[in-house]
Amino acid sequence: MTSFHDFGLAEPITRALAEEKYATPTPIQAQTIPVVLSRRDVIGIAQTGTGKTAAFAVPILHHLFTNRRRPERKTCRVLVLSPTRELSGQILDSFRTYGRHVGTRAALVIGGVSMGAQVRAVQNGVDVLVATPGRLLDLVTSNGLRLGEVEFFVLDEADRMLDMGFIHDIRKIVAKLPKQRQTLLFSATMPGAIAALADQMLRDPAKVAVTPSASTVERVEQRILHVDRVAKPAVLAEILQRDSIGRALVFTRTKHGADKVVRGLAKAGISAHAIHGNKSQNQRERVLAAFRQGEVLTLVATDIAARGIDVDGISHVVNFDLPNVPETYVHRIGRTARAGAAGVAISLCDAEEAAYLRDIEKLIRMSIPATDHRTFPRQAQRSITESRTSRPFAHAAAKRRQRGPGKAQRKQDRHEQLRKAPNGIAAVAFLHRDIRSGHNTDSRRGEDGNPEG
Repeated sequence: MTSFHDFGLAEPITRALAEEKYATPTPIQAQTIPVVLSRRDVIGIAQTGTGKTAAFAVPILHHLFTNRRRPERKTCRVLVLSPTRELSGQILDSFRTYGRHVGTRAALVIGGVSMGAQVRAVQNGVDVLVATPGRLLDLVTSNGLRLGEVEFFVLDEADRMLDMGFIHDIRKIVAKLPKQRQTLLFSATMPGAIAALADQMLRDPAKVAVTPSASTVERVEQRILHVDRVAKPAVLAEILQRDSIGRALVFTRTKHGADKVVRGLAKAGISAHAIHGNKSQNQRERVLAAFRQGEVLTLVATDIAARGIDVDGISHVVNFDLPNVPETYVHRIGRTARAGAAGVAISLCDAEEAAYLRDIEKLIRMSIPATDHRTFPRQAQRSITESRTSRPFAHAAAKRRQRGPGKAQRKQDRHEQLRKAPNGIAAVAFLHRDIRSGHNTDSRRGEDGNPEG
């Protein structure tokens, strides 16, 4: 197929696609749309950024337009599950964009926001419901939603669902769906657990694969920088100051680590914002909107955003921490080189992450070009050298030297002095010390309750 008109889609949908400047279908769209229109189940293996949302949204909207009926109260005709709030919001936006002339009713059900508004949104029934698994089950359990009228069930980013521990929730949801439905499963990789789930959920599915499983985006230039752990903040700052950065997305392994990186970049004069699970949904949406509009050029994220950020113009992805799940590497670097653009993925690898790097290279079946930190620019090298010569224990030893003898040593010295002094003098010495320092000579405890040495 060379044009969306070749699919025989309803005119309101092709009009919306033309307004979005969609002319030629991507490979995943060209292969998937005809299969979905023929009402077959689909397993789609495609990397993020290949246009797969349109691959399932467009034919589903065509079905809704050509088979109009009002959904029953507290039901939906189409259910789309995705792993993160951000991705769910983007999927809903896509349905609304492609279906702007169709007149469908769509709603979003995600965690992190009030459930009351979501209950009201589905009370009279909706055509399309996009949800995260946990909040969807909350709604079903509270009798705010019934799943018995679902005609299309889409499971997007299935392998990410597995990584995030949603597999049991998905099975509970599938058990509540009608057997007569069309199921579409999309995943960037196909681990054994997802293949087993697909066998249970789908009937005679057509398999569509536009790239080999776990392959990385071809236009991404990948690099590894071997650095000491303590030198990573300095090297990251040097990268963001040195390379031609459009928008940079930096990944850390933990929420605390993301906040720490933002603080470190601020000290280096680089403005950055963090997005992770401890941020409220409103905070995440504001930061993501600012990043999308170019008001924020550096975003630091945990893997909650690995597939939930669909932003054009991300020139660099930097793995401050290498992921301990190799498939996650594929999803992270897929945030750049989108829509035909080129991109750069730089990973900082310390000695403890060497095993993670081996697993990643084994998965993607290639050796990533590596550079030792000694060949990095001099400014970063100075920072690395300073970090090496200022270990935490060296700082602590210096402070101890500045403070003089420790508490135990001071106590021993006092006892030695008092042992040699006459008894009367010793008693006066103790009393004078305790009165001067404000300590109770009986309890030997200060105002904070800690023992006094």
